[in-house]
Amino acid sequence: MATTEVRSAAGSPSLQALPTSATVLDGEALRDRQLQVNLSESLASVPGLQIKNRQNYAQDLQLSVRGYGARSTFGLRGVRLYVDGIPATMPDGQGSLSHIDIASLERVEVLRGPYSALYGNSAGGVVSMYTETPTGAPSVEGGFAVGSNGQKRLSAKASGQTAQGLSYVLSASRFLTDGYRDHSAADRNIANAKLSTAIGDDAQLTIVANTMESDAQDPQGLTWKQYQANPRRASMDSDNGNAPVAESFDTRKSLKQTQMGATYERKFNGTHSVALTAYAGHRSMEQYQSIPLKNSSGYAIQENAKHAGGVIDMSRDYAGVDARWTGKFSDAPIPVTVTAGLAMDYVQEDRKGYKNYTGNVNAPTAIGVKGNLSRDEKNTITNIDPYVQATWQLAPRWSLDTGLRYSRVKFEIDDRFIRPGNPDDSDSTSQHKALPVVSLAHQLSTNQTLYASAGRGFETPTLAEMSYRNDGSGMNTALQPSVSSQYEVGYRQRLTGDVRGSWSAAIFRSNTSDEIVSDLSAGGRTTYRNAGDTRRQGVELQGDLRLTPQLQLQAAYTYLDATFRQASGTAAAGNFLPGLAKQHLWLGLDYRITPEWTVGVSAEHMGKVFVNDANSEAAPSYTVAAASVGYRKVMGPWTLRAFARVDNLFDRQYVGSVIVNDGNSRYYEGAPGRNWSTGMNLAYSF
Repeated sequence: MATTEVRSAAGSPSLQALPTSATVLDGEALRDRQLQVNLSESLASVPGLQIKNRQNYAQDLQLSVRGYGARSTFGLRGVRLYVDGIPATMPDGQGSLSHIDIASLERVEVLRGPYSALYGNSAGGVVSMYTETPTGAPSVEGGFAVGSNGQKRLSAKASGQTAQGLSYVLSASRFLTDGYRDHSAADRNIANAKLSTAIGDDAQLTIVANTMESDAQDPQGLTWKQYQANPRRASMDSDNGNAPVAESFDTRKSLKQTQMGATYERKFNGTHSVALTAYAGHRSMEQYQSIPLKNSSGYAIQENAKHAGGVIDMSRDYAGVDARWTGKFSDAPIPVTVTAGLAMDYVQEDRKGYKNYTGNVNAPTAIGVKGNLSRDEKNTITNIDPYVQATWQLAPRWSLDTGLRYSRVKFEIDDRFIRPGNPDDSDSTSQHKALPVVSLAHQLSTNQTLYASAGRGFETPTLAEMSYRNDGSGMNTALQPSVSSQYEVGYRQRLTGDVRGSWSAAIFRSNTSDEIVSDLSAGGRTTYRNAGDTRRQGVELQGDLRLTPQLQLQAAYTYLDATFRQASGTAAAGNFLPGLAKQHLWLGLDYRITPEWTVGVSAEHMGKVFVNDANSEAAPSYTVAAASVGYRKVMGPWTLRAFARVDNLFDRQYVGSVIVNDGNSRYYEGAPGRNWSTGMNLAYSF
């Protein structure tokens, strides 16, 4: 069986020898019989990971790993994201997946457990994505797919390798949808490029570039009563449904992002090698929120001099470098591979806020438009992280991994909107932590590995979470990072008999102090605080088995017990952390009828999900199924691929995602009933 290399781990060890829980997904499997719009289409098969399509392209996917990242109401937190070695997570821990081009991905790697702490702030888990590096003849292809709710996707790609050894891929796509829910239409355009070439016999240069532009309506959440009455409606002001909030304010978001990066790798000899990654990018966002003009008592919310308004206008420049050296000392008394490096990342954003109405608050001329300026600040976030990791070959079948990263994150706010009643809120703070990790692995045989690991992780609040205090104004410098102690024991086996493939199991536990939770949410402003201790523990099982040459079974199961260990705010000791399911099961069965035709069925079960710290409401558990058929035909230089699939095969009504601790009790985001998609792709190889 071929060895699978894990590129996102230091030294790029094989998956079988890696002393941590990890899953590697092949790019072809990611695209097989899928629309190729969201990573939630394929990552549900990863144990320990809960990923949810919110049916809202104004917000990102919801992603958590072993319970980290679940509190996020927008963007991604608690999980480190990388694309071709370039962070898709900013220094403060806030990340995004909206710019990922699935059509050109070669693989996705998901690391879980204590080992993830080696990646620094917010590394409850690590998701690394890599663009393909073609080595064959040049080819071009185009595709078209359609689906329920007005979904359309057009794509084009050119890839190959020149006679001079330059590998290239250029990929572009456009996705449009009317949306499953009212007021949820979207238009997203992505382009991705990668060039890779050898420089002499011992060096490699890779250049990547990516651009994304998106316009999407935001349907927001529903109360339970509203959801039961009509899960497709957009947000309403009250349960009687006579005040459409999202549509009245035309809640929406526009995004633009462009970035470039380069990686230079060089081997000096059989012992020493270096790698340098540098990147830079720009991101702009304009978001219209549904901040009411007045509250139920008649108070004019946005007339408060300290209120940031109902329109966000943000422009962000970011850059970073990661320089590392690797030495392989095979002749040492204890053979060891050492990697040492320094990662530095920088973000500077200009953030403005505007009222979301014009005219007098008592007689507005228009709402859902950009009104008077109410916020103007320059924010800077930086991190400087030195790190070192060593893999010691203690004996032919015993290896020890040790690592240490010192992560320091600095936040600065330069307030440029100073008015009577709104003082100068300029401020700065820094947070830092040393993050040690140790892992021990024993190869019981060539195909069996037992490992145990322990480590410390930390998660700073994001800049958005530090922006407000419960009382007064200015940065919430009292908000401290959460610190976790993580432990894991796991087993991994490759099968080489009549049944081929692999399976793995892991038991994990994480104790966290100063958990960051939402505190108060009112008037469009959410504040955060540190809670007491929390605990996440559970079991993961994963199997990928080829039962016969034609029949393949994939399975992933997660049991997660994530609770508050101390009473905190509205949470009683023993309450479950909101946004998480205790049990998650995914099963997939594919059968290759002929070399051209493949059929498949899958099923997913998600346990109930509490929506707030008090555990007073919950989205019910659900089980859904899907069926698909794929066709692939090679006709000389031409290759035709086609697919058709039906999701939610039995037309279940269920809540696909929740908005944790929403201040208006609009927690619920409905998922589509039975829905279909179909498409084809035609490629020509020169």
